[in-house]
Amino acid sequence: MARLLRPFGRAVTYTRWLHLLIAVVWPSMWLFVREEWWIWLVAAVALAPAGLLPAMRTVEGLQARLLLTGHGPDGGSADIVVAPSATWSDRGRLVVWLEARLLLGYATVTVSAQLLFVTVDSLSAPFGRDFDEGRLFLQGHAGWQLLLVPLTLAALAVTVVASGHLITALALRLLGPSPAERLAALEERTEQLLERTRIARELHDSIGHALTVAVVQAGAARAAGDPAFTERALDAIEETGRAALEDLERVLGILRESDRPVGSRPTLTEADRLLESARASGAKVDVDMSGPLDTVPGPVSREGYRILQESLTNVLRHAGSVPARVRIAVADGTLTLEIRNPLTADIPGPGRGSGLRGIRERAALLGGHARTGPDQGDWQVHVELPLS
Repeated sequence: MARLLRPFGRAVTYTRWLHLLIAVVWPSMWLFVREEWWIWLVAAVALAPAGLLPAMRTVEGLQARLLLTGHGPDGGSADIVVAPSATWSDRGRLVVWLEARLLLGYATVTVSAQLLFVTVDSLSAPFGRDFDEGRLFLQGHAGWQLLLVPLTLAALAVTVVASGHLITALALRLLGPSPAERLAALEERTEQLLERTRIARELHDSIGHALTVAVVQAGAARAAGDPAFTERALDAIEETGRAALEDLERVLGILRESDRPVGSRPTLTEADRLLESARASGAKVDVDMSGPLDTVPGPVSREGYRILQESLTNVLRHAGSVPARVRIAVADGTLTLEIRNPLTADIPGPGRGSGLRGIRERAALLGGHARTGPDQGDWQVHVELPLS
């Protein structure tokens, strides 16, 4: 019983009925001027061109959110769109919605009014009025009509609840997002997830590189015992730490401002900074660059920079101060990155394996491929990224 009565304790039950009542107010006012059946036909025809107006979708969407879902105009259910109609499909669905709302509103108001009249008549039928003495008296022969009152009230309650559920279902169907809008929302959600993954890789690459350089430089300075070498090591640690702080601030700025452009991220044209940082940490880096590096598209160049950064970080972390050969080539619509260093015993360190996964993920997201592993006595990272 409590479950059956629960809808009548919710305000949205009555606002849905009000929503249907509003749909027939203006034709009903016309009926007070002239009672003709064709007025409803004229009203239905007049709604068709109104539904073709783009702004009408906003008006109906806001009204539906407020009265059908119980949400305010500024928030509410994302299942009901408040954006103006953008396509003819949106306009067509809005016309169907307006016609359906008028028809269902007419039926609901008519049935509700008739049930109210029957209820009042059933209550008053057993009683008469003595007009001379101004008092009510019971008419025994009509007392059976009181038994109709619970039935008519129950029918009225079912009408109010059922019509509210029906108009809400129609609103979700006809005022909800179109397939194109659902696809756009899905793509936006996918982009957000990819952006979070990219930011996680950014932090891993940038902060991991800075910490690796700092640890290697500090260890080398302690072992060398040379004041001049220690001074250079401290300079390298300071420069790398400052660059990492800049990267951290930029990433946090992207998190705070979702529409902030990513053009400020470093590209391969700034690879000298990475190479000098690796050399300052003791690695002997031999570089071979060929091709027009400045013509590489921004996304490819930015991801290439991070791949190079992670590769050099892995050299310092797991191989130490060893010779490394870096080849960066742009040719035949492909960016090729190759980093090789002699195989040595792994130096224990945190994050083993996550950097290589990040390199492969970056390459895959850009439609390229990466090979990592031993090759002819060296450890090799070979990445090819398409420029298109």
